[in-house]
Amino acid sequence: MTSGNSDLVLVVQHEQVEGLGSIAESLGEAGTKPRYIRAFAGEQVPRTLGGAAGLIVMGGPMGVYDAPRFPFLRDEMRLIEAALRDARPVLGICLGSQLLAQALGAEVRSTGKKEIGWFDVTLTESAETDPLWSRVPRSFPAFHWHGDAFPLPAGATHLASSVMTPHQAFRYQHAYGVLFHLEVTAGIARDMVGSWPDELREEGLSAEAIILSTDQLLPGMRSVAETVFGRWARLLVPSNNDIVKTL
Repeated sequence: MTSGNSDLVLVVQHEQVEGLGSIAESLGEAGTKPRYIRAFAGEQVPRTLGGAAGLIVMGGPMGVYDAPRFPFLRDEMRLIEAALRDARPVLGICLGSQLLAQALGAEVRSTGKKEIGWFDVTLTESAETDPLWSRVPRSFPAFHWHGDAFPLPAGATHLASSVMTPHQAFRYQHAYGVLFHLEVTAGIARDMVGSWPDELREEGLSAEAIILSTDQLLPGMRSVAETVFGRWARLLVPSNNDIVKTL
């Protein structure tokens, strides 16, 4: 794995309300600082990671196939490809996981129905020995907000699924894609519900019910997030060879 600057990780953000959430705490505990690239505000996506130790690509309301309207999505896939070539750790959340899958050759498509709210995620047998997902509960409620999905990229390891979506998480070498919002906090969930009420109406969903479920179910998912994101953040630090060697 090509080494970068272990105290800096690039974070591509597509929407003001979709920030790092609980990932930020894990980065801080690992001694790593995020450098945001706010694509939604017109900030330029770089061609390479430079000295950064890794890359995080967050969620957003657009789709991978919207690249003609949002050219920065192509720039992001190019940046993901550069990180993969350099074997730097990559973490894609929701849209970020879709961009990672597309960069790996798996076509992202609309499912025709949106998975929004709290639904169980079930881990695969491969997750039991994964450096990030081992010793995590086999099934747990997770927060979702997406209408696109993808097949498993060639050469990737399938890690999680839901009833509606077969591929909810995967690993490719040092890159992880997580379609559901493992990073969400109570504040982010409320902001997302408030930002896209039209999507809730289209799907016949209640904002109040989602917020109530968030209050009830978030603590359980948060414990999973602390484990998974804590382990991913350790990948950014070269001295953590115990994790790197298992990949």
